[in-house]
Amino acid sequence: MFAVIQTGGKQYNVTENDTLKVEKLNGEVGDKIKLDVLLISDGDKTVAGTPTVEAAEVVAEILAHGKGDKIVVYKYKPKKNERKKQGHRQPWTELKIVSIKM
Repeated sequence: MFAVIQTGGKQYNVTENDTLKVEKLNGEVGDKIKLDVLLISDGDKTVAGTPTVEAAEVVAEILAHGKGDKIVVYKYKPKKNERKKQGHRQPWTELKIVSIKM
């Protein structure tokens, strides 16, 4: 059984016991959260939502929070002596898919 979920403006194809890193979510480590299900399939039957499948439920557990690698954003305008250097680290949340129910 697999499902397509949406979180953080992105879509992920997941099965039970998968771990994935998504955009930062509110919650503490160990909390269980429910995710929006766009499509669910158990092999024979596939149900697509409009936009979500109301009867389906995907439960995930928060394993960790963290930040990604640093990227450097450097802007400049030639011949004007304008320079701006800025760093960014994108926060993420690691999830483990606990159960998928139809």
